[in-house]
Amino acid sequence: MNVILIAVISLGLIALISATVLYVASKKFAVYEDPRIARVAAVLPQANCGGCGYPGCAGFAGACVKAGSLEGKFCPVGGQDVMNQVAGILGVESVVSEPMVAVVRCDGSCANRPHTNQYDGAKNCAIAASLYGGETGCAYGCLGCGDCVSACQFGGIRMNPETGLPEVDEEICTACGSCAKACPRNIIELRPKGKKSRRVYVSCVNRDKGGVARKACTAACIGCGKCVKVCPFEAITLENNLAYIDYHKCKSCRKCEEVCPQKAIVALNFPPRKPKAEEASQEEVVNP
Repeated sequence: MNVILIAVISLGLIALISATVLYVASKKFAVYEDPRIARVAAVLPQANCGGCGYPGCAGFAGACVKAGSLEGKFCPVGGQDVMNQVAGILGVESVVSEPMVAVVRCDGSCANRPHTNQYDGAKNCAIAASLYGGETGCAYGCLGCGDCVSACQFGGIRMNPETGLPEVDEEICTACGSCAKACPRNIIELRPKGKKSRRVYVSCVNRDKGGVARKACTAACIGCGKCVKVCPFEAITLENNLAYIDYHKCKSCRKCEEVCPQKAIVALNFPPRKPKAEEASQEEVVNP
C-alpha cells in the first residue's frame, strides 16, 4: 500500500513540477501578436497568390500592421476596396494605387513566326526552355505550352488556339503576377491598366540583331531606333537591339506606333486613327 501511495505522490510531484516549468516557459518565451493582424487577414481574399510581394495573406497582414502605413503595399486580388478596409482597421490613410494588368509582350503568332521543328516532349514551358530554343527561329518568344494558364488561379489568361499565344482577359486579371513568374521567357509583364484601359508597349522581347530577329519573326523589334527618336517624352530606350517603353514616362501619344516599321508597338483600346487626308481637311477647316 505504501509503495502505491509513494508512486502516486511521486507522479503528482513530477506533474506539478512539469506544469510549473511549462507555465514559466510559456510566459518567458511568449510571442505577442497584434490582434489587428487577424482582423486584417480576415478581410483579405485569402488567395495566397504572392502578388503583394509577401508570403500569403497572413504575411501581408503582418507587414501592414508592423509598418504602420500602407505606403507601397497593395493587394492586387482584393483591389482598392479591400485596401480601404485594411486602412480602416489600422486607422491609417488609404493609399490609392494604380490598377495593373498582365501584358503579353510577344506577337510571335503562328503566322508571324514559322515553325522550324516540332517539340515532342512534356507539355511544359519550363521543361521546353531548359531543353532547347523552341519550335521556331526565335529563342526569346512564347513557347506555347501554357504554364502561365496553369499558374493563374483566376482564369484570367488562356491560350489562343489560332495564334498559339496566351491572351489576358483584363476584366478577370488581378495582376497577381503568377503568370509572369511562371513564364521562363519573361514575356509577361505587369503594367498599369491605364485610363480607359489604354496601353502602349513593345510586343517583343527578341534581343537578336535586326536581320536575325526579322527572319525568325515578321513582327519582331529590329532595334532600328525610330521610336526612340520620335518620342517627345524620352519614354523609350533601346538596349541590346530591343526597344522598351517606360510606362512611367509614356503619355500615349502613339507617335512611336506610327513610325515602327515592324508594327511591333501595340496600342491597346485606342480609337481607330483618322485617315491622314481626313485630318488634313479638318485642319484646313479649322485654319482657313
